[in-house]
Amino acid sequence: MRIVRRSALSGLAVLAFIAATPAPAHAEGFLSGFIGYNFSGDAGCPSIQNCDDKRANLGVSVGSIGVIGFEEELGYAKDFFGKTPTGSSSVLTLMSNLLIAPGFGPVHPYVLGGAGLMRSHTDFSPSQLVLEAYENQFAWDIGGGVMVFAGHVGVRGDIRHFHSFQETGFLGFLGSGEKLNFGRASGAIVLKF
Repeated sequence: MRIVRRSALSGLAVLAFIAATPAPAHAEGFLSGFIGYNFSGDAGCPSIQNCDDKRANLGVSVGSIGVIGFEEELGYAKDFFGKTPTGSSSVLTLMSNLLIAPGFGPVHPYVLGGAGLMRSHTDFSPSQLVLEAYENQFAWDIGGGVMVFAGHVGVRGDIRHFHSFQETGFLGFLGSGEKLNFGRASGAIVLKF
């Protein structure tokens, strides 16, 4: 009888331990398309608020969300340095980010940071002459935001800062020896799978 009681108590203790142990966290995949605008640094808007010259940018990101996840993001900003009748410009970013996003029910606040490629482009065509320049640079980004889900569909708000590692001198838009840097505020629709 004593052996049966000990076995039953040991079994209950093991079951209680298993029930009290949290389930292992697993990452879920996501796909996000965003629209936003650049501010600060070399962008046309001096700050995130009170900006009359917002330059829209578009992009997509794919990754995994969990306590620790990963994100690959591609963003494109047309007319980044402004638009003139004789020229245009753009900045393309491709960033790989570590994503820390603990979930609190449907709400996932997050911080992220990573590195990747920043590609700047300008063209200038006074009269019949066309001057065009591309510059590829390694860059880093850091930021944060929140994702809120209703099932597998959600919304996302995000603010990030981008900064090139290398100095540039880019057809007069930036002075020699400066690094390209800017912030970006964006909103997105997110699909979780």
